[in-house]
Amino acid sequence: MTKTTKWTIIAVVIAGLAILGIYRFKPKSNSDIPAGPVSGAPGRGGSTLYVRYAVIEPVELVDGINISGSLIPNEEVDLSFETSGKITGIYFDEGTSVRKGQVLAKINDAPLQAQLRKLEAQYQPTLDRLERQKALFEKEAVSKEAYQDAQATYDKLQADIEEVRAKLDQTELKAPFDGIIGLRQVSVGAYASPNTSVATLTNVQKLKVEFAVPERYAGILQNGADLTFKVEGADEVYSAKVYATNSKVDQGTRTYQVRAIYDNSKGRLVPGRYVSVSLNTRVFHNALAVPSEAIVSEMGIDKVFLYKGGKAMPQEISKGLRTDAQVQVLSGLNVGDTVITSGTMQLRTGMKVELK
Repeated sequence: MTKTTKWTIIAVVIAGLAILGIYRFKPKSNSDIPAGPVSGAPGRGGSTLYVRYAVIEPVELVDGINISGSLIPNEEVDLSFETSGKITGIYFDEGTSVRKGQVLAKINDAPLQAQLRKLEAQYQPTLDRLERQKALFEKEAVSKEAYQDAQATYDKLQADIEEVRAKLDQTELKAPFDGIIGLRQVSVGAYASPNTSVATLTNVQKLKVEFAVPERYAGILQNGADLTFKVEGADEVYSAKVYATNSKVDQGTRTYQVRAIYDNSKGRLVPGRYVSVSLNTRVFHNALAVPSEAIVSEMGIDKVFLYKGGKAMPQEISKGLRTDAQVQVLSGLNVGDTVITSGTMQLRTGMKVELK
């Protein structure tokens, strides 16, 4: 093969490759692309869209909330003496029931007892003197000043006796109400003052369920409302009744404090436990509602799609109460309307639909 022939063959090969590349990467014209809609695409002129639906009927809607709370005692107080002194006796067993007025502990009252005996010894002579002065005054045998002096002495003695008796009463620590007394914090022989806590007394015949609700329920939640609650770690449901609400909304948390009362006469629960509260605040009878997934919001307008003659037709609505699964419709729908509840983002006005 000559040199000229060799270069001729190489040139022909290069030219052939160039022509092949130009043909391969040549753009297709519009006539090369198949015409017509994509098979199965829903819409006008397309296939039918199968949808789920709901027929509008009057229902009862309940505005309910689930919120955490705590159990607190109906009454609770840290017991302490009203005066200072050495404790001479403790008359309760820890963790037991006590009755209102029961003496629980006592401090040394010997000086006061001696003072009371001294004053009481003066009582009869002072009373006799007053009666003599009164009789003489009525006969005008003594001056009015002498009679008044005897009366003042008698009145002062009575006041002194009452004062000592009141101080003696303060040496006894008494239960202010029925309840369960907790663990004692002092022993006999200890010096107690009004700041010394002897024990805690708790009334658990009734328990308070304390919780806070969002501020939108302020003024709506009324005394007497029923609620249910569960304690942590148990499935049993307990019932209670709202008895008090706070006078204002907490500006820090924007919540409204509420308390309910639970009858714990059987002693089934103890205060301090965490609870999960379920509360129904309002009930709407004969309300119209749709599933929440049926609503489409566009440009601040809420609407649903109705099934009419095999087509989807939009209907503007106004919303009310929202529950976990439903939304109240205040206007725009009537009883018997068929609302489409699936595929709402694909629906367009007049689209062919079929219920399933």
